[in-house]
Amino acid sequence: MPEASQHIVIVGAGAAGLMAARELARAGRKVTVLEARERCGGRIHPLPDAEFGYRAEAGAEFVHGEAPVTRGLLREAGLSLHEIAGERWSFDGTTLSREDRDDPHEAELQAVLRDLKEDLPVAEFLRRHFAGEKYAPMRRSIERMVEGYDAADPERASTLALREEWMDGGHAAQARIDGGYGALIDFLVADCRRLGVTLQLGCVVSAIEDNSDRAAVRCVGGDVHGCDRVILTVPLPLLREVALPASVREKLAAAGDIGFGNVIKILLCFARPWWQERHLDLAGMTFLLSERAIPVWWTQYPRGQAVLTGWFGGPRTAGLDSLDPQGLVEAGLDSLAAIFKLSREDVARDLVAAAATNWAHDPFARGAYSWATPRTRAAQEILARADGRVLFSGEALYRGRDMGTVEAALASGLMTAGLILRG
Repeated sequence: MPEASQHIVIVGAGAAGLMAARELARAGRKVTVLEARERCGGRIHPLPDAEFGYRAEAGAEFVHGEAPVTRGLLREAGLSLHEIAGERWSFDGTTLSREDRDDPHEAELQAVLRDLKEDLPVAEFLRRHFAGEKYAPMRRSIERMVEGYDAADPERASTLALREEWMDGGHAAQARIDGGYGALIDFLVADCRRLGVTLQLGCVVSAIEDNSDRAAVRCVGGDVHGCDRVILTVPLPLLREVALPASVREKLAAAGDIGFGNVIKILLCFARPWWQERHLDLAGMTFLLSERAIPVWWTQYPRGQAVLTGWFGGPRTAGLDSLDPQGLVEAGLDSLAAIFKLSREDVARDLVAAAATNWAHDPFARGAYSWATPRTRAAQEILARADGRVLFSGEALYRGRDMGTVEAALASGLMTAGLILRG
């Protein structure tokens, strides 16, 4: 078969799927993208400008670290980034204070990490090497970072992967895209359409069959798409809901060694930045950490929008599973009220818009993003092999230190397309 006549079906129109589609279409392949939602972007989910006064993000928001693929795409699209500056504050249950990032044991931690040869779950690493009471604040800080930032379980998360990712400063620099990630998705979608990619929304894939000469992708509702190769880019929990050929299902067993975490994200837009009026020192605040039900908050600093974004990641989010979006908004207001020593009514008085997403409740995500266990790298090697008609791609398959990010999804999509083109 001439290579240009190959038909590739991609399941999922998130960052990985769109990136793979664009690369394959550029090389002349026939590409069809099947997306279960009625929109593209997946876990990138911009909210309407009219609600928040700008294109707020219910999903991915930050560009972490160097992110070369993301930054290259932004240059192509003519989009710009603004770096995040500002201060971190914390609430200890009594007072608000600017956070001191210097841990007295930081040098000791780095030394032990540098010498670490055997991978361990983070919690076990801390018990083994930093068990004393004097290390308690550092242990809590690291566990909070693993749960909140990586949406991971410290009892399972890989210490070596986290060393690569953020203990060595991999995510020190953070930025936002002017126009949000939605602008980047808009660019990719437009480019895919220009290149002849067929995008079908509202198409839930139920099964993939591998016949002797071709594959068939079946959708709920009866549509069947015959093709030569299939790329599955859906989040890990959804892979278990697609009927797959036995050989593919056998390979998929390795996915159990890749962690997948949840995030609850709450956006509260106010008529004015009342927190700055109560505490003049907070004018430059970026992040605010606490032990409240919604433990992490951030502002849009240095931009002027009067928006506070609440974030809760990791296995403990299961404790809020019973709350609907309005219940999550109320939990967010309660958390802010406790931090600023106000009533919920006082905090809500100037509220003009609110949105809350528990990504575990999203039927086409079932969580937020993946994280590494000590067995993840071996699992990724198995899942990333191009040894059949069905390939896996997405942020969970990325083997660099940016696993779990949009950069990881874009890079994985690019890599998977390359495997097909080189094959």
